[in-house]
Amino acid sequence: MYLIDTDIFVYSLKGEPQVLEHFRRTASAPKALSVVSYGELLYGALKSRRRQENLARVRRLGELFPVIEVTGSIMETFASLKADLDARGKPLDDFDLVIAATAMALGYRLVSNNERHFRRVAGLHLENWTRP
Repeated sequence: MYLIDTDIFVYSLKGEPQVLEHFRRTASAPKALSVVSYGELLYGALKSRRRQENLARVRRLGELFPVIEVTGSIMETFASLKADLDARGKPLDDFDLVIAATAMALGYRLVSNNERHFRRVAGLHLENWTRP
């Protein structure tokens, strides 16, 4: 099961061949997106030049892939991860941390190109579909 991060959906919407190939190869595997990623994608569409077209594309993603809402369990994971990262002097943006906590709480692999940030999260299963 995969939790797809915002940047990977952006790459797919732009037709990035490597990302599209990963989607094809994992077609039968369940995929979802965090409500945070959904919000980030909506925000990007709203500030784009082709606002209506991009909003329609993002809303379609929300129909094709389950949008995972934030739960108490996810927030408990978030708090634990945030405390650990802060104690190690390696803080992470709260939205990114909610996305990571969502993947971890549900036992999903996170798919993101943002390896530099997400590699800080101990125990997070991370894949980067922008690479072969």
